[in-house]
Amino acid sequence: MRFGFLVVGLAALCLAASGCKKEQPGEGSAKQGVKEQRPLRMGFFPNITHGQALVGNASGAFQQAVPGIEMKMFNAGPAAMEALSSGSLDVSYVGTGPAINTFLKGGRELRVIAAAADSGAVLVTKTARTPAELKGKTLGTPQLGNTQDIALRHWLGQQGLKVGQDVTVTPLSNPDILGLFLNGRIEGAWVPEPWGARMVAEGGGHILLDERDLWPERRFHTTVLVTTQKALKERPEQIKQLLRAHVELTRQWQQQPEAFISRVNDAFGKVTGHPISEPVLKDAFSRLEPALEVNPGQLQQAAEHARQLGFISSSDLSGMVDDSLLREVLGSQGAPAQRDAGP
Repeated sequence: MRFGFLVVGLAALCLAASGCKKEQPGEGSAKQGVKEQRPLRMGFFPNITHGQALVGNASGAFQQAVPGIEMKMFNAGPAAMEALSSGSLDVSYVGTGPAINTFLKGGRELRVIAAAADSGAVLVTKTARTPAELKGKTLGTPQLGNTQDIALRHWLGQQGLKVGQDVTVTPLSNPDILGLFLNGRIEGAWVPEPWGARMVAEGGGHILLDERDLWPERRFHTTVLVTTQKALKERPEQIKQLLRAHVELTRQWQQQPEAFISRVNDAFGKVTGHPISEPVLKDAFSRLEPALEVNPGQLQQAAEHARQLGFISSSDLSGMVDDSLLREVLGSQGAPAQRDAGP
């Protein structure tokens, strides 16, 4: 009997207290759905090769397309991919090197859903005018195992130059590369834009090799848009809306390049505090192109180069590309996507 009185007493107290709230019909299901209402989280870098991300963030295009979206800025691909793998990010712009590495070493969970930028990487030197003149020199790359690092090491091997024996390759941040180049402490570097253009303009550098010359049709993916299998399953509509914004921004770049490039520089200046000078900006974008459709063959070739260098044990990228949502978006605009043939 005491237990019965206790229950009745607690019930009466709850009704009287303002802190006790009776669950309304449907409220339980709403609570269960809280996880689904979490904002979409997207990563990007303060690089002009992430032009759509910079303009989309600064203009509010992404926020309008996906209300509540959270934009997170990173300075390196591996950090962004670690966040994607851990579930701290849902979508991200990233270079092909970190994307491939994450797919192969992270349980094949990553998915490439669109391309963003093609080309825009060069080998700039101070004195060397031929590959042979690089012997005994030191070259920089943005990061060990990143897209440009793999490209340089593979190319040096093709020229008969051994890294660590004939040529020293030192991974450095892009700002450090520029500083050391200006001080004459490195011969050159394989870098993405605008760093190549800056090395030429500010340090009197010479473009020994434009990476486009190594690829069919002089194009290769520099930046892609990636997500995970889980995000595609749980958030297809949000990702589709994000892709609509990405497509629209890419169309603006394609159709009004000068206006778009100016907007990229404005956004770049806001996040870095240092907009790029007009001559350097124009030179950098002369080697950079907007992209949408993913070329699996290009990714496969990049993976094979990384495998040959020992950075990864397998170059099997089957399942990595899922452009189904992109194709839906383009199809709804009357322009069905068609995959480019691989090299």
